[in-house]
Amino acid sequence: MRLSHPARRIVSLIPSATETLVEIGAGDRLVGRTDFDHGPAVDRLPSVGGGMTPSLEALVSLKPDLVLGWETSKDQRIRERLGEMGIPVFAVKAEDTTDVFRTVRSLGMLTARTRTADSLLGALRTELAAVRASVAGKRAPSVFFLVWNDPPMTAGPRTFISQLLGIAGGRNVFTDAATDWPNVSMEEIVRRDPDILVLPQGEKGGAHDVRALRGEPGWRELRALREGHVVIVPADLVNRPGPHLAQAARLLRDGLHPDAARP
Repeated sequence: MRLSHPARRIVSLIPSATETLVEIGAGDRLVGRTDFDHGPAVDRLPSVGGGMTPSLEALVSLKPDLVLGWETSKDQRIRERLGEMGIPVFAVKAEDTTDVFRTVRSLGMLTARTRTADSLLGALRTELAAVRASVAGKRAPSVFFLVWNDPPMTAGPRTFISQLLGIAGGRNVFTDAATDWPNVSMEEIVRRDPDILVLPQGEKGGAHDVRALRGEPGWRELRALREGHVVIVPADLVNRPGPHLAQAARLLRDGLHPDAARP
């Protein structure tokens, strides 16, 4: 995408993109956010609702000169309506770590913050390499990452979550999944018997109660759950493909390999 001038009024429908703008020093360009964006830099901003189903009226009223939207959104009507009104939409793909790096670079260009974007990219690569090096040679435990539990959903091998598990010294137990976010049967989870269960908690729609799972059929049969091999991670950090990718990798590494955690 090319703009006639750096974006000055941005509505972001993607929390990870919102965080990226703040991280590269372009947070002052934000004029709107979603219900899932929080923090000192954005709490004051008006929300346009959900990222996939924003209020078009609220969005347009903010007079943005750029909207950041999901490339994978199934509902293209918002993008089409904005296009008809002459409001540019930058579609963000956020499936794997390569997408994260590409988005950081693109947002740096769209806001004339290329230098800080490049600095962020350099730091991310350095920190991710350090996490990978810290677990080199260690046995990689098999891991089941629970995205959602009714029905069970996990991360496929091409996702940033699966890649972070690998960097953190783990092995995605569903590395053979054919889709990015597959639903899997409870029977198959039990059959694969993962060494460790990773449960994101805290984000809207992303909380999993360990005590409740221990009482549910199938879940209570998992060795990892019975023996307490459960890693709890904040969903609003680990589930977001954005500028805090390295922090998420370190947190996963500390859970999978406590002996490699920094003192």
